Amino acid sequence: MATAIPQDEASSSKSRCTYQVFLSFRGEDTRKNFTDHLHTALVQAGFHTFRDDDEIQRGENIEIEIQKAIKESRMSIIVFSKDYASSTWCLDELVMIMEHKKLGGWHVVLPIFYDLDPSHVSNQTGSFAEAFVRHEERFKKEDRVEGWRMALKEVADLGGMVLQDGYESKFIQNVVKEVGNRLNRKILNVEPYLVGIDSRVRLINLWLRDGSDDVGIATIYGIGGIGKTTIAKRVYNQNCHNFEGSSFLANIREISNT
Repeated sequence: MATAIPQDEASSSKSRCTYQVFLSFRGEDTRKNFTDHLHTALVQAGFHTFRDDDEIQRGENIEIEIQKAIKESRMSIIVFSKDYASSTWCLDELVMIMEHKKLGGWHVVLPIFYDLDPSHVSNQTGSFAEAFVRHEERFKKEDRVEGWRMALKEVADLGGMVLQDGYESKFIQNVVKEVGNRLNRKILNVEPYLVGIDSRVRLINLWLRDGSDDVGIATIYGIGGIGKTTIAKRVYNQNCHNFEGSSFLANIREISNT
């Protein structure tokens, strides 16, 4: 059962956010496809994103860690799939998110409807109706089911993004842009899935995050067309939020010669 988030903790979480994004999803539906691709795109864009199989260590109390991650995230993305409502765990997690939004006020919630009509979530129709028939039978004497219904109605009314017949890759790019807009962060456009880029980005990130207060200059050099600008953009996306100020000057050679 979901545990209520204390108001004093919710109100103080904004100043100590560990994550930019908390991902909520039904693992059996989307863990190895859509949600995995979305998680990768968010991380590459520089958003520190919580996904339970990455962040929770074996032996830890899962519910406590999930609740902590929600409180320490600026935003939650909820991926609604056809069988989402069949999972009591997902529904409890949704209640935690919506409670945190109410108490904190500043927490952003973005629902994504993956191959699903939003009205099925709001009104608990279709596959959601079938799931709630089972829940009503199982939890006859509890208020838990009504809490789930209210949370589903509230989150669907927020307005979200719907993927039905379009291309998934383009949709994910739009989700990342929307996240940047809602968190007031400008994201540089970077080509995805370029071979050999990630290892170089990791090396620069390690240097940037070594804890030193010294001023440093990194030089990325090489022949044209090997991805120097792409590396620089990805490093910028993944680190700009760690500094009080940041800027990306593109085409500096052309600008300096004018």
